[in-house]
Amino acid sequence: MLGAALGAGLIAGALTLPQAGAAEGPASAEGPELIVNGDFADGTTAPWWWTADNPGEVVEGQLCADIPGGTTNPWDAIIGQDDLPLTAGESYELSYTATATATVVSRTNVQQAEEPYAAELAAADRIGEEATTFTHVFTAGADHEAAQLVFQVGGRDEAFTLCLDDISLTGGAEPPVYEPDTGSPVRVNQVGYLTEGPKQGTLVTESTEALPWSLADDSGTEVATGTTTPLGVDPSSEENVHAFDFGEFTTPGEGYTVTVGEETSEPFAIGDDLYSTLRTDALAYFYHNRSGIEIDAELVGEEYARPAGHVGEAPNQGDDGVTCWQDACDYTLDAAGGWYDAGDHGKYVVNGGISVAQLLSSYERTLTTEGADGEPLGDGALAVPEQGNGVPDILDEARWQLEFLLSMRVPEGEEQAGLAHHKLHDAAWTALPTLPHEDDQPRELHPVSTAATLNVAASAAQGARLFAEYDADFADQLLAAAESSYAAAVANPELLADPNDGVGGGAYSDAKLTDEFYWAAAELFVTTGEDTYREAVLGSELHGDVEGVFPPGGFSWGETAALGGLSLATVPNALDEDELAAARATVAEAADGLVALAGEQAYGVPLGADSYVWGSNSQVLNNMVVLATAHDLTGESAYRDAVLTGLDYLLGRNPLNLSYVTGHGERDAHNQHHRFWANQLDPDLPNPAPGSVAGGPNSSLEDPVAEDLLQGCAPAMCYVDDIESYSTNEITINWNAPLAWIASYTDDLAGGTPTTD
Repeated sequence: MLGAALGAGLIAGALTLPQAGAAEGPASAEGPELIVNGDFADGTTAPWWWTADNPGEVVEGQLCADIPGGTTNPWDAIIGQDDLPLTAGESYELSYTATATATVVSRTNVQQAEEPYAAELAAADRIGEEATTFTHVFTAGADHEAAQLVFQVGGRDEAFTLCLDDISLTGGAEPPVYEPDTGSPVRVNQVGYLTEGPKQGTLVTESTEALPWSLADDSGTEVATGTTTPLGVDPSSEENVHAFDFGEFTTPGEGYTVTVGEETSEPFAIGDDLYSTLRTDALAYFYHNRSGIEIDAELVGEEYARPAGHVGEAPNQGDDGVTCWQDACDYTLDAAGGWYDAGDHGKYVVNGGISVAQLLSSYERTLTTEGADGEPLGDGALAVPEQGNGVPDILDEARWQLEFLLSMRVPEGEEQAGLAHHKLHDAAWTALPTLPHEDDQPRELHPVSTAATLNVAASAAQGARLFAEYDADFADQLLAAAESSYAAAVANPELLADPNDGVGGGAYSDAKLTDEFYWAAAELFVTTGEDTYREAVLGSELHGDVEGVFPPGGFSWGETAALGGLSLATVPNALDEDELAAARATVAEAADGLVALAGEQAYGVPLGADSYVWGSNSQVLNNMVVLATAHDLTGESAYRDAVLTGLDYLLGRNPLNLSYVTGHGERDAHNQHHRFWANQLDPDLPNPAPGSVAGGPNSSLEDPVAEDLLQGCAPAMCYVDDIESYSTNEITINWNAPLAWIASYTDDLAGGTPTTD
């Protein structure tokens, strides 16, 4: 999440703007030409320059250069021109024509000519054998006496030839208006609807009168009809919308569409076996992002296989023997393993804690909930190399992270023994893209924090009770670590992560720790039944406070009390009958509020229009976890239905008509911010693996791409599927964890989880 992104778009001016055709076309710029010799008509190359290994020459009226293979970074091979005057507030149009003997990406920047190379324009242009003209319009944010235009084309294993022509940079341009491609105004869940579940859609229209709709099967035969319900202007999208409901139709099939007037939705299915693949894909995300182990092609396919990262093999400096940032300690930790948090190569304890807890909870739900099926999470079911060891695969995956969390604790005998370091990452922000095994930066431990220590305590306590059946020694190790970490946190309750520690990785600062204390005490109480933890739970200011434990905007890495509240309500423990009833009533009351909230939204999402924050899709998913748990506890269909309409939103029934989960839905996000799933920047790298959920709309616009393209956007429209838009389009372990939880719950619904009406 935040850990992957702050500063990530600032590496070498790495801001990607839309390529030609992605925005409403501007009028041609009328200002003076700033590029000298952009057409190479006189056969000379001056004043163009290039890096040493790729000299240019004029060939048939173009500037061509042989770009060597084997370079690491885009800026290892550059063609450029200096001395470009820019005026703050002036809009400029850059255009050029290019070909390459291989499909390559040029990082095309107009930027400062010296450090920090701040970019006024930074585009990622995909160049191939066919001559293509690229046009970009940008507005300068500062005055420059001598800016530079650079085409950064390094970072490829294989050599190629690049040719450029008709290069022009002129002022007086009209800034383009970004118009997202939202496709059909008829919005549906693009994966599909459960046979006996709710089936609703949303129509964007200027009409204020009800309109007829028609449901057709894959042959085009009409199978159901009805009329829409006008809802007025939706605050989340600022569009006039209608709803339509075809829930009474229950015939399974694929290729269904809904048509209103001349507009037809994306196709979708109706059936029960719709979400098993989503579950396995969402869980495979964690193996894909393991640190310290080779990712095996037999498990994930050749496209996603890669060598182990950060294991001390050149150029890596490794995660074994990691020392402290700024030499703040005289010991090192062997902290290999774990999961890369998000788009970067950082490993953060406060993100890792909630993530592994939700994987553990997904499995624990199969032990405590009627109708929940553990077989799809069992040994041999998931993409993990530990298959066949007699342990459920989801626990194998969780163990990879739990062992890392334990390794982040200060060793015995040291002054801060028992406390956990907050994070481990590169000394500076890692270039985008960079594969983990190619990362050559030093790795550093950052200071201990109470929040990180409580994350270790809580997740280790939960793991201890689940591993007891499979590995008693590991379970004992987990419980001992949980208890000592909790004691260390109680003794050091205010060691806060520095909010300014954001170089090389996100700060993940958190000034309120009552929720972490509640979560850790709850998990230790459920596991041990000891009075010390019982008293901490019942005496917490949060206990019984519905919104304190279950904030309507969704729980998260910084608001973790819900994890403890859900465990208390669902896992057998030593609460007395009245106390257990109260814990369950708190879940139900929170879920009642979320049902009401979802019912007020035109798209059925359990999130208010004022809650589209960084990672809003994870807030939606975590609210769905609360709703699903309430359904597990009570069988009330209203809770189930609110989960399913939330899933509809994530999978296409939303203002952008976009599935936010890669590989699931006809129109899916697939350029999420990630260091090694970076096809948008390097054609040799893959797009994110199926089952990767994008962060989603963020009305705060906290990255340069979002700031440039999305000014004035309605909350749920503040998203762009661009690898550089880290504040709207990042992927993280703590967003995929609730996706996996919800996919498992939803797939179980067809298996008979009780429901009452």
